[in-house]
Amino acid sequence: MVEVDSACRAEPPIDPAAIRAAVARAVAGLDTGLPLSTVLSRARIGLLHRDRRHRVLAVNDRFCELVGRRAAELTGLSIEAFLHPEDLPRVLATYDDHRARSTPFEVEARFVRPDGSALWCDINVSFVCDAAGTAMSTITIAQDISARRAAEERLRESEEHYRHTVELNPQITWTAGPDGLVETVSSRWKAVTGGAAGDAMGTRWLSALHPEDRAPTMSAWRASVATGKAIDLEYRLRSPDGDYRWFRSRATARRDESGATIRWYGTLEDIHDRKLTERALRDSERRFRLAAHAAGLGIWDYDATSGQRQWSDELKAMLGLPLDAAASVPVALDLVVPEDRHRLQALIAAVDAGDGSHRFDTILRIHRADTGEERWIRTGGWRIEAPSGKLSRVLVTTRDVTEERTAEERIRFAAHHDALTGLPNRAKFGERLEAAIAQARAAGGEVTLVLLDVDDLKETNDTIGHDAGDVVLRTLGERLHRALGAGCTLARLGGDEFAAVIASHGDAPAVIDRVRTALHAVREPLSHEGRILDCQATAGGSLFPTHGETAAELLKAADIALYAAKAQYRGGLLMFEPPMRADLQRRSSMLSIARDVIRDDRILPYYQPKVALDTGRVCGFEALLRWQHPTFGPQAPATICAAFEDFELALGLSERMLGAIVGDMRRWLDAGLDFGRIAFNLSPAEFRRDDLTDRILGRLERAGVPFDRLELEVTETVFVGRGAECVATMLETFSRAGVHIALDDFGTGYASLTHLKAFPVHTIKIDRSFISHIDRDAGDAAIVDAVVALGHRLGMIVVAEGIETEDQARYLLGQGCDVGQGFWFGHSVPRDEVAAMLHRRHPIPRAALA
Repeated sequence: MVEVDSACRAEPPIDPAAIRAAVARAVAGLDTGLPLSTVLSRARIGLLHRDRRHRVLAVNDRFCELVGRRAAELTGLSIEAFLHPEDLPRVLATYDDHRARSTPFEVEARFVRPDGSALWCDINVSFVCDAAGTAMSTITIAQDISARRAAEERLRESEEHYRHTVELNPQITWTAGPDGLVETVSSRWKAVTGGAAGDAMGTRWLSALHPEDRAPTMSAWRASVATGKAIDLEYRLRSPDGDYRWFRSRATARRDESGATIRWYGTLEDIHDRKLTERALRDSERRFRLAAHAAGLGIWDYDATSGQRQWSDELKAMLGLPLDAAASVPVALDLVVPEDRHRLQALIAAVDAGDGSHRFDTILRIHRADTGEERWIRTGGWRIEAPSGKLSRVLVTTRDVTEERTAEERIRFAAHHDALTGLPNRAKFGERLEAAIAQARAAGGEVTLVLLDVDDLKETNDTIGHDAGDVVLRTLGERLHRALGAGCTLARLGGDEFAAVIASHGDAPAVIDRVRTALHAVREPLSHEGRILDCQATAGGSLFPTHGETAAELLKAADIALYAAKAQYRGGLLMFEPPMRADLQRRSSMLSIARDVIRDDRILPYYQPKVALDTGRVCGFEALLRWQHPTFGPQAPATICAAFEDFELALGLSERMLGAIVGDMRRWLDAGLDFGRIAFNLSPAEFRRDDLTDRILGRLERAGVPFDRLELEVTETVFVGRGAECVATMLETFSRAGVHIALDDFGTGYASLTHLKAFPVHTIKIDRSFISHIDRDAGDAAIVDAVVALGHRLGMIVVAEGIETEDQARYLLGQGCDVGQGFWFGHSVPRDEVAAMLHRRHPIPRAALA
């Protein structure tokens, strides 16, 4: 209003009647009173007097100033030339209407100047008429009212701004007198409560409150009015549909210089959604705490706003604290083991600094406050932020995961360690070897790799049982680990194979001596269920970087050295040497040849005669394996000996050998030859096959060969160890069918004499090791005498192997040995020479003839 007043004072308003009267008198020549120019000059009014043809009769400088044109430019210029296009239709319509009646009029319109600017003007138009009342000319007076129009526009904008501010403000503003009685309230009161603003005056606003909130609200308001202190409280207001919504009411007093309250200014803020959210949050927290209680979770609740911490009873019980213990960071830190304490400190520091992610998780070890027991605790937390982004709350759950951690450690240990020995397994050893190589490469050091094979473990498993083999493996692992000492990683790679990696630190010879000393230390036999078990290993080694730059190269070199050691240095250690590669290649060649022999069916049995010592006549043959070379002819089994160490190849060779023997027997029978019995060696591995009896008896039956023409030679090892019951059943089946059973290499194995009665044995074969020195070793002679006597007492045939001299034959015949076999009687022959050997009389010891 101040701007409007000053504008009006700067430009006094037009008095149209006075101006028109002055103009009319001047035009009529009756200029009485003040001159027209004086009147117009004082009022800063523009004057334009034109006739009906728009010729200017009179114009003052002020009018030219208003329209921005010279007086000469106004002659003949129509009003459309300087009126604003938006105002022109309205002004012309008014002009036409009043000209018809020659009545004056007043309008507000904008004059547009040539430079494009516009001025708001108050325009008064009068008509000068003749005696008949016809308009002869037009008098237009104008006054600049731009300042007033601008002031009025600002006033309207200010009023609109205030109105929109009040109407769109979500809060309800109100005022009250010093006595606390409400005097004004914004229009939103009606939108919120449905009642008129007058319904809120005085204390009538209380009727809109929820009945439960009226008394406490009025009590708090009276206290504030009495003390002059600001008020901040929450209550519910009734909505137009009859429901209630939560509002927050705040008010502050305006005081005079003496401190007396002049007026209260207040607001009402709708907080209904926030209250619902808080209620939902409380319900959610209640459910969360119940769920946490059911799941055995402890709760650590930190309110960042108030700084308060709360621990649930479950958490205190988990920590071993009494239920009345205060929630305190120092107490929590004191319970965490020192090695893990930095993790909890980091989390607390991040929370205090407002850093970190919204979700965090870690595992800590604690010592219970009551027992001191170490436990594993998993903590998981959530950071809750206020809408402003500031930390509001931290909620942490805790769970005792000691049992899970222990189970995980067991699973992790099992994944990287051998279950039998507890040593690292192949995968873990590979990691250790790679790490040792990397460290040695970086430091310029050396690494010694050793592969070890347990000697005769297969025989122990086959003869005594796998439980005995397991004892050997465990004992050997323990002894090696103890003997090799610190700085060594020992692992079991599987089966009978162990490995060790040792950092040499530039002194490889000392490490090699250390391994050899360890191999000697583990050789002491051990006892298991009344049996003495051998405990020995053979080793092959390689050196980084001398024998290889990578783990694969070192393993290959050590494996080659191990193969060489097993062939020539049992129980010892051989380090890799380049010539050993040739031995490995020979072994690979043997296996390849054996596969070709089986595939092409090139097995060629040779037959060594068995001679009755008392008659010199052939009574049977032992079938010995040979194989046919395409170029060099028959080859001894030594040329493919590596194949007999491979289970599958050994079975394949045995199958081909049996087929050839049965075929030869069929041909001899067809030729009318009485070849006696053909002995065929069965290895202990053959008895692992459930179809052994069906396979052999079925082949004989299909060929039409009588079962009693076959003699199966078995060693004593098949009678002992795991699976002995199945062996007994198989041998009984063979014996009932008529197949003879011969016990080969008698006296050299683990068999008990009771096995001679328990198993169906028809023949005992004295091993060649006792025969070779029988004529000069009294001990061997005594053993032979006892075996011959024992065999005869049990009704068995006694066969002596390896007879190479007449003296040996003579002695055996003298002791009553039944059958002899050896070079003295003849070498093994192919199938085509069997007939000739049957008709040949073999020598009889001369002393026996006398």
